[in-house]
Amino acid sequence: MRSESFTRTQKFTRPLLVFLVITVITSAFTDKKETGEWEKIFNGRDFAGWIVPEGDGGHWRVVDGVIDYDARSQAPGDKNLWTRQEYGDFVLRIDWRITATPWTHPGVPLIRPDGTHQLDENGEEIRMSMPVSDSGIYLRGSSKSQVNIWTWPIGSGEVYGYRMDRSLPPAVRAGVTPRMMADNHIGEWNTFEITMAGDYLTVVLNGRIVIENALLPDVPEKGRLALQHHGSFVDGEYRGSPSLVQFRNIYIKEL
Repeated sequence: MRSESFTRTQKFTRPLLVFLVITVITSAFTDKKETGEWEKIFNGRDFAGWIVPEGDGGHWRVVDGVIDYDARSQAPGDKNLWTRQEYGDFVLRIDWRITATPWTHPGVPLIRPDGTHQLDENGEEIRMSMPVSDSGIYLRGSSKSQVNIWTWPIGSGEVYGYRMDRSLPPAVRAGVTPRMMADNHIGEWNTFEITMAGDYLTVVLNGRIVIENALLPDVPEKGRLALQHHGSFVDGEYRGSPSLVQFRNIYIKEL
């Protein structure tokens, strides 16, 4: 027969255990925005948390712990790889590398520090041919607020959609133009740290600030991230700058 003291202990212990369990579960699911924790948004195994374009045909895939893309998606519509979750203010860390440059761009411009293109003695833009692959990261669901990944001499990290918008003030276009070319060699891994705070963007590439506190007028307040598709594959060859690119170690911290 159980003693009265044991029964009383049981009565107090059970509610305490329930409280502790609930506390642990609640803590595990606390909003990471409140705790300032980094969240791993690519698990290295599959596309949990991501939206693969419908009809892709297996061209966005996970290989040896990295996201690998061959720029040949068969999706009839949007071919980009999107996160399921939307983000507002955040810091994004992501490794990326261009795996090959089989297509030659016939007209890459020389970009000045103010975001304009260098002109020759006749007032014409100076253009050059060079091997190019092209991808990027859409911020807040917008292709205009894309942080570029490519092999242009200006380097990765620029926001092409804003730099090329001639309706914007010169200071805005200059602000989204990289300060330097900080890319590693083609085939080598690079690391972005991208910060969106309000309407302002900072991009650190391989430890170097290439974009600092650049204003993005009318950028959406919140939206999904996307890894960009670019180019096409027709009759056995690439046409347009293809997204021959890989990604790994993708972390985000909401602000």
